Amino acid sequence: MLRITGIISFREIVFTLLPSFAPMPKLYEYFGLVVMFYSNEHDPIHVHGKYQNMESKAEILIENGIISLVRIVGMKGKRPLEGKELNKFRMLVDLYKNDIVNKWVEFFIYNKNFSPITITKELK
Repeated sequence: MLRITGIISFREIVFTLLPSFAPMPKLYEYFGLVVMFYSNEHDPIHVHGKYQNMESKAEILIENGIISLVRIVGMKGKRPLEGKELNKFRMLVDLYKNDIVNKWVEFFIYNKNFSPITITKELK
């Protein structure tokens, strides 16, 4: 059991508990779009959406314990998701945002792994 005494930052928690065996845990796969965490993540809670050579990030902002905003941003030095892939990513993150937050906490705080989910039906 982790015992925290004094002030500790989120980054210290992440790098203390970070599992070395899962450097890029995949959360979802949806018709070629892969949604994942990088193992050296930072606030705010976010996921990366990758399709072929494109990548974008969805940041999930929380205020007073409630998800207040999901913001899609590009990745420095990478071509952002476009068109259908961007729409798929935006829809998936919006539908699964609570699950993403729970998986972030499980992985980065409690050092728990999870199995990726392959979504085979069109999201609506």
